Amino acid sequence: MPVTATAAASPTTATAGVASRDLRLDFFRGIAMFIILLAHTPGNEWTRWIPARWGFSDATEIFVFCSGMASAIAFGRSFDRMGWLMGTARVGFRVWQIYWAHICLFLAILTLVTFWDSTGWHPDKSYVGGLNLSRVLSDPAPQLLGLMSLTYVPNYFDILPMYMGVLLMMPLVIVLGRISVPLLAATSVTVWLFAQGALLEWLGVPHLHLSLPAEPWSDRQWFFNPFGWQLIFFTGFAFMKGWIPAPPARGWLIGLAAAVVILSFLGSNMGFRLFQNEWLRDAYIAATGCTETGWGRCNPVLDFREANRGWFDKSDFGILHYVHFLALAYLCWLAAGDGGRRLVAAGHGMVASGWNGLVPIVLKVGQQSLAVFIFSMFLARVNGWILDVIGRNGFTWALVNLTGFGLLVACAYVAGWFKSQPWRARRP
Repeated sequence: MPVTATAAASPTTATAGVASRDLRLDFFRGIAMFIILLAHTPGNEWTRWIPARWGFSDATEIFVFCSGMASAIAFGRSFDRMGWLMGTARVGFRVWQIYWAHICLFLAILTLVTFWDSTGWHPDKSYVGGLNLSRVLSDPAPQLLGLMSLTYVPNYFDILPMYMGVLLMMPLVIVLGRISVPLLAATSVTVWLFAQGALLEWLGVPHLHLSLPAEPWSDRQWFFNPFGWQLIFFTGFAFMKGWIPAPPARGWLIGLAAAVVILSFLGSNMGFRLFQNEWLRDAYIAATGCTETGWGRCNPVLDFREANRGWFDKSDFGILHYVHFLALAYLCWLAAGDGGRRLVAAGHGMVASGWNGLVPIVLKVGQQSLAVFIFSMFLARVNGWILDVIGRNGFTWALVNLTGFGLLVACAYVAGWFKSQPWRARRP
């Protein structure tokens, strides 16, 4: 069913703790789901063009920020209407669901890659080893205990544990928000600061780093540090709760956000690739007298990234991730219009009709983002294996990726159908 202008004009602010969902929330979260599938498919050439290559933030920030906004709607109402204990119980129940989804996803993918390795179809490739899961099979007891206690979190399986960790902070956030929003902001920023490993290393106090162990045989930490990523989650939460007012549409603010996005591009993967062009490199050498040799020689973007990794560290959610995302989100928020009204194309031509038919599909994917995300993590491994079998070229990348998009859409509609509980008797 095409989206209408009336639907697009739904409110975006929260009043008295009750927030209305608008199109932008589900639309951008839906877009993030498609990007996440591409990003997790091994050997996928399309990942060269995903948003992460153009700046510091990527689809993960979209997912976490929008999840914070959605949580303000879903859980915020429970805290407001049913009280703190019942709200905490609901959050706990959601964490319980996500925990078992994480366990099942791990076991499903472990079974899948173990089967592929056992067939001998690709003797030169280890799918188990590719995910760093060999110890689970060679020494299962401690790894299974670590899996169940979340002290063993392989890199591919780290987003859901981070999400659980952030959700568990919500009851405290609600209390602090009711006492004082500035107190909540100060607490969130303080926790984030203690999650910045590079900053603490520079200050000479690395032992104060807030993080969680990711595997029992090394000192590796969770890749997505919940103490760092809570900042963007609760920023989205606070916006939707009305604790932070929506930013005004001002020319100077638009210019500032655009400048941040452009400067971020210059420090991004695409910026690096730009300076790899001989003509630009030669101009840079002529201007600076650079005499470097080897890979990445005389590339100022590489020099910047090597010298300032802590500023855009994804694991601890470095400050440039936050600043870039807020700037980009502000521009997209304005471009989409109040309530997402500009997401609805005007007119009745073929392009407008096609776009208005596509938007509800993206919205459905966004509305069922957790189910779609879990499915996409499994599907991405399957897609990578299919590419190993049929080869990688322009046609096969398009075939696998577009088919994957279709399967994500199917998953969203099936999940929505089950959530509607059609077997329940309807009241007359």
